[in-house]
Amino acid sequence: MKSPRDYAIQTIKDEAQALLELIPSIDEQFDRAVELIYRCHGKVIVTGVGKSGHVGAKIAATLASTGTPAFFINPLDVFHGDLGVMTRDDVVLAISNSGLTDELLRFVPMVLHMQVPIIGMSGNKESLLAKYSTVHLNVHVEKEACPLNLAPTSSTTAQIVMGDALAIALMEKRNFKPADFAQFHPGGELGRRLLTTAADVMRTDDLPIIPQEMHLGEAIIHVSKGKLGLGVSLEDDKIAGLITDGDIRRAMERWQAEFFDHTVSDIMTRQPKIVSPTTKITEIQRIMQRHKIHTVLVADQERHLLGIVDHYSCMV
Repeated sequence: MKSPRDYAIQTIKDEAQALLELIPSIDEQFDRAVELIYRCHGKVIVTGVGKSGHVGAKIAATLASTGTPAFFINPLDVFHGDLGVMTRDDVVLAISNSGLTDELLRFVPMVLHMQVPIIGMSGNKESLLAKYSTVHLNVHVEKEACPLNLAPTSSTTAQIVMGDALAIALMEKRNFKPADFAQFHPGGELGRRLLTTAADVMRTDDLPIIPQEMHLGEAIIHVSKGKLGLGVSLEDDKIAGLITDGDIRRAMERWQAEFFDHTVSDIMTRQPKIVSPTTKITEIQRIMQRHKIHTVLVADQERHLLGIVDHYSCMV
């Protein structure tokens, strides 16, 4: 007898297989759909009934948050005044698994009358929706994950994925950047991370400044007190170099008894990683990962030290 876990695993396998079988459906019709939306001067009106309606609302939200103006409308509401939101500059994305949904098909003649392009999305390329669509996206699945082959499962997953594929293709075509994404997601952790700059998180008090002529034995104490694992040397109030606790350990291994005879200038990095106060922390994280470092210095154009950003400061 199968356990609930077995049914869960089989469901995931069935839906994953349905998605893989969807790949051949990504053809020139998909290209035309992307082009229609990209060249649309208005908005994308997404519509559908029942489970397809829920999927449509999700697709509209994804499009809107990735640079494509879009919103969902229930075709039943069209008959009660909501048709007024549609203009000839818009594109309609109509979703129906069967392509024969009565409420949706009654909305189609109104769209055609206004000469608004229709992107139909259904699992039946011979359906009426496919016939009347300017472009048709085939999301046919062989069977639902439901053991009765009745409840919309694989079919709605296919619709969601096709909607995501449209959104991602449009993001690439629009050259949509992280800063653009942040503009549409100003709230929450994601928005904060994409909008936060070095100036917002950098440490500016009690910076570990050490002179170049300081002997390394004394420098160890200053680096330890700074609690950032580094010390910064200045010359004429400008950044001259940087030493880290790692630099100190390697110097001790190299010089051993002669270690205390050396000064900061003997081991400091003269070209440390420096960012401007307006650098986004997402970019700072990329710099840290690329160069395998945990800290960057913040300075103005004349290399005057303004602050220090470490790995933990970026975890906003």
